[in-house]
Amino acid sequence: MDSSPSITIVSPKHELPTNHSIMEEVKRNRPRPHKLSSAAIALPSNFQKLVAELVGTYVLIFAGCGAALVNQIQSLTIVGIGLVWGLVLMVMIYAVGHISGGHFNPAVTISLAASRQLSWKLTPMYILCQFLGAMGASLTLRALFHGPDSNIKAMATQYKDTTTDLEAIAWEFIITFFLVFTICGVATDPRASKGSSGAAIGGTVMFNVMIAGPITGASMNPARSVGPAIVSGEYKNLWVFMVSPVVGGLAAALVYGILREPQTERDDETTNQCYQNRTG
Repeated sequence: MDSSPSITIVSPKHELPTNHSIMEEVKRNRPRPHKLSSAAIALPSNFQKLVAELVGTYVLIFAGCGAALVNQIQSLTIVGIGLVWGLVLMVMIYAVGHISGGHFNPAVTISLAASRQLSWKLTPMYILCQFLGAMGASLTLRALFHGPDSNIKAMATQYKDTTTDLEAIAWEFIITFFLVFTICGVATDPRASKGSSGAAIGGTVMFNVMIAGPITGASMNPARSVGPAIVSGEYKNLWVFMVSPVVGGLAAALVYGILREPQTERDDETTNQCYQNRTG
């Protein structure tokens, strides 16, 4: 039996008295939480994601390979080239990472798809846009760097004859492992702080280039190697830069999968938090 006091209100439509509980009136007049408009919460479309991947990869390859070409004219050293690669990747992640995830790398895309962070349906389209962006940037650089001191083959990834295929495979495997492991940790784990993800990933690429750049060119990215190879006509050992980064990325995703918080634990924590909110 409802023991709360009631009030009588005359309905303006029927002019009949209507009894309402005071508690019902309070609930009715309580301010409702602000609802976001559909535009504010709209997710990017697949087309927007693909455009972001194409443009982001274009800018990444243009700046990174451009630094290698500039190094022939004005010495930047491996430190300068590494800084360019790391900084431009960081900038592009902050620019379009919230749209497409900021992959710009088939090895990253395949690894995240394997760890269920990306739909397999989008994976081929992501990779296609990454290759197109790399080729477009390489063609642009070829058109701009045509002086007597420029050798367009400098933007291709190659290793010296003193470096064996196995050593090159190991180098590319290791540095790609570092890159994808960092991405899994700072960009795909809900426990991580997303605000610093771009700096962490860019920093990883920077020190990878500084260490492995003089040995293999520090590709870590099949699109980064294939695009300049097609434009420059330098296909030697290209298979190494297509296979090893993908295998290294998959290995990193597999290892980080061990560190991920189990879904059941996350669900239990959510349930406990909801219970505390209700009883608090």
